[in-house]
Amino acid sequence: MSTTVFTKNLLSGSTNGKQIKITATTNGTAITVHTAVAGATNVDEIWIYAYNNDTVTHLLTFLWGGTTEPDNAIKVTVPAQSGRILVCDGILLQNGLIVKAYADSANLVILDGFVNSITYS
Repeated sequence: MSTTVFTKNLLSGSTNGKQIKITATTNGTAITVHTAVAGATNVDEIWIYAYNNDTVTHLLTFLWGGTTEPDNAIKVTVPAQSGRILVCDGILLQNGLIVKAYADSANLVILDGFVNSITYS
């Protein structure tokens, strides 16, 4: 009989669960949001929320497991000062791949969220 265990964790790019400020404005300087579990047996289910502190919308780009655009890019328009919005809805990642992010303007978009680490045995 196999067992599946879900463990709720912080985004690895967060310090003590605090929000992650997106200071980067290019693919090459993108901020690490989360590094997925190593190996191909277990998986991370990643949930991310964004908040835009500016008075205009901003484009947020996630680089999901790689840096090639458009192959690894997820682009989200984050509305101005409208509270936290869900921008990644439980997307799965494994093998130590990395989620990075950058925005069209620095220091205005912040991220928070959590990871359900799923272990199979």
